[in-house]
Amino acid sequence: MTTATTTPTPPLNPRVIALAHYASRALLENVLARHGVTFQQSVTLRLVAVADADAPVEREHLVGGVVGALKIDAADAHSVVDELITAGALVAQGPSLVRITDAGRELYERTSTETAPITARVYAGIPAEDLAVAGRVLSLITERADAEFAALAQ
Repeated sequence: MTTATTTPTPPLNPRVIALAHYASRALLENVLARHGVTFQQSVTLRLVAVADADAPVEREHLVGGVVGALKIDAADAHSVVDELITAGALVAQGPSLVRITDAGRELYERTSTETAPITARVYAGIPAEDLAVAGRVLSLITERADAEFAALAQ
């Protein structure tokens, strides 16, 4: 007689977090690639798309959001903004403002719509209480890691 063996669930640790991140990111990047968009561009476009609908965004504020989200330097974040301007997803309004274009909004909405059912399948069946605990724990880890990162930069 054979018995089924189960792999014990590992405790939350950096490797578990990284594996979940990269597995999820690979799914997103698969969708983004079909539209010629990089992960960094997607993060940047989202920050503009969820801002005030038609109001321009301060470029430095956007760059700060990208730096904070992706942990890249400001020069790289400016390059991503420039890529989105060149692609027609954003438009510069003077030297310090950017605005999402209709094409950029459509791209953001299309990629969001395509990833929504994938995300729903990934999260399906996970109890709301477990998601709430995971959200709290991961938010706390992010807050602490950001504080450590800021201390390194000083």
